[in-house]
Amino acid sequence: MDKLAIKAEKREVTGKKVGVLRRAGKLPGVIYGHNFEAQPIMMDLKDASKVLGMSTASTIINLVLDGKEHAALVREKQKDYLRNIFIHVDFQAVSLTEKLRAKVNIELTGIAPAVRNFNGVVVEGVSSINVESLPGDLPERFIVDISHLENIGEAIYLKDLEIPAGVELLDSADELVVLITAPAAEEVEEVPAVEAGAEPEVIEKGKKEEEGEEEAAE
Repeated sequence: MDKLAIKAEKREVTGKKVGVLRRAGKLPGVIYGHNFEAQPIMMDLKDASKVLGMSTASTIINLVLDGKEHAALVREKQKDYLRNIFIHVDFQAVSLTEKLRAKVNIELTGIAPAVRNFNGVVVEGVSSINVESLPGDLPERFIVDISHLENIGEAIYLKDLEIPAGVELLDSADELVVLITAPAAEEVEEVPAVEAGAEPEVIEKGKKEEEGEEEAAE
């Protein structure tokens, strides 16, 4: 992925007054972290949204503030889902020479032959991995190909993934990523067998006959 950058400027407006900035097409945020005093910032909503839409929790973004570039991770994105727009972003400034811990998403790709041939069901396990590395070595995502899962019961675990050099896995290697299971058996309602030559009991008919006998007795 190409280098991602967002231009920002210091923000003096805080609290409920940030609504004025949003109406003016600005996206409020804050940056904090390595040797960095927490600083409220604002960005152009349209430009920042393009970058944020392409980034993940492990994407290094170059935040340009007062003419200086700061390597940063997106720690939180707040979004108005009714209007489908970002309303606030938290950035964590990081040092490119010091290791950091981050959560990297898992993305499944391909079609398992067991699904096509045996009607198998894909059961997903963990959706992200906790790792530690230098910011420059941090993966954007882990892409897991499931096209080699040919039989029911086959699975992929974290220990089966290729972890890049310089990246340390912090989760258990036995964590399940994906498993192919058999389809659930359909329940079939059992119908009582009727003996040959036997007539099924008709409740309604018997009821009418009893009513007729009672009328005759009267």
